[in-house]
Amino acid sequence: MTTPRSAAIYARISSDQAGEGLGVQRQVEDCRKLAADLGWQVGGEYIDNDFSAYSGKRRPNYSQMLEDLTTGARDGVLIYDLSRLTRRPLELEQFFEVIDAARVRHVRAVAGHADLGSGDSLLVAQIMGAVVAEESATKSRRVKRKMLQNAELGLPHGRSLRPFGFEDDAITHRPDEAPIVRELAERFVAGESLRSLCTDLDQRGIRSVKGVPWQTHSLRLVLSNPRSAGLRAHKGEVIGKAVWQPIISEELHQRVLATIESRRVSGRRTPRAYLLSGLLRCSKCGGTLFSSRRVDSRRYVCLSGPDHRGCGGLTVVAAPLEQLVTDYALYRLDSPAVADAIAGRGSADAEVSRLSSELAEAKEAQDYLAKQFGTGAISSQEWEAARSPLDKRVKDAETRLSRVNRTDTLTGLGTGEDLRRQWAELNLDRQAAILRTLIANITIGPGTRGARALDPDRVQVSWRL
Repeated sequence: MTTPRSAAIYARISSDQAGEGLGVQRQVEDCRKLAADLGWQVGGEYIDNDFSAYSGKRRPNYSQMLEDLTTGARDGVLIYDLSRLTRRPLELEQFFEVIDAARVRHVRAVAGHADLGSGDSLLVAQIMGAVVAEESATKSRRVKRKMLQNAELGLPHGRSLRPFGFEDDAITHRPDEAPIVRELAERFVAGESLRSLCTDLDQRGIRSVKGVPWQTHSLRLVLSNPRSAGLRAHKGEVIGKAVWQPIISEELHQRVLATIESRRVSGRRTPRAYLLSGLLRCSKCGGTLFSSRRVDSRRYVCLSGPDHRGCGGLTVVAAPLEQLVTDYALYRLDSPAVADAIAGRGSADAEVSRLSSELAEAKEAQDYLAKQFGTGAISSQEWEAARSPLDKRVKDAETRLSRVNRTDTLTGLGTGEDLRRQWAELNLDRQAAILRTLIANITIGPGTRGARALDPDRVQVSWRL
């Protein structure tokens, strides 16, 4: 029998927590030695590092090897042992179907049954595959039970990377990071966007645990993680207190989650460039004024047409209007009414927790309903009938959460000159959030032709607080 001219070496390891690939490297080295002993020529090495062969998920390099065997690019296979190739009997059958169709007769393993390409070895390999699969299933059950037990005890979950804010033991607070988690959570519920927070972290040279600049999705995961509030989650659900101390309070954690939900509804993606977007109304038609950048200046404009449906007959220059509204707002922030609203923040914490739980339950019901419809358990008519009241529950809970959380944006603001200094240091997202808390809407009246300055009488502010 001829020896392979272009054999494939396949190596795999399920978990590489160190991220160094040493386990698969040892497999490759042993396979190379076996190839040399057999006098085989190696045409390619296919490595799936940190991939399970029991989960059934696609292994990219394993799939590529099967394709190369099918096309004839490879005419032999070298593995360390059968368990590296697969731990699922069905997948083993598929592997033998591929090599049989491709007339590949050279399949050798370093350990265990050495020659898997002969006729008798097929039966042996099938028996070995069944044993390997049962071993994997038993191990999986033990691991899952251990993970649940650890979660119930509040112990940390094993991981290759430590959580941001914690030391390698995932229990002890990291002194240089824990205060940052707390700061970011407070700034986020106060109105700053994930994008602006990522930019600030980048400018301060603060990197993620992986040592790379922050991205909005990774920062959202850190801020929404229950572990920061000293809670232990298992499979996406909080099941109790953790053994580690919280970095932020449970109340602040709930407000973070509520803020994420409210912003998911608004869907804002681009960086804010206009302070008063969404607040301005046209006195002529009642329509919303939209931002419009011209060559000479920024403006707010009442736009006509099918997409905006305004009258198209009103324009106001942005800079002087923004300055005037800011002056009004800073004066308002020094008023007793606003001070009372800020002082009442603490009484809303219990309501935030209750509404957050209500919102989570409604969303869970939505997901369950969608799955029932997707699997055909309910008809489209049943789905539509049940969906409408659920959608209303979600919208109502989000609206009430938004109202309860409204004064979060004002927490920590000073008075007098301190307030004005603070305002100048705030980014545009936070300034806009404060104005949305204070103001319901601003009606802009028509201007005077030829006027060189903004007439304050054109501006009518309707206050929330």
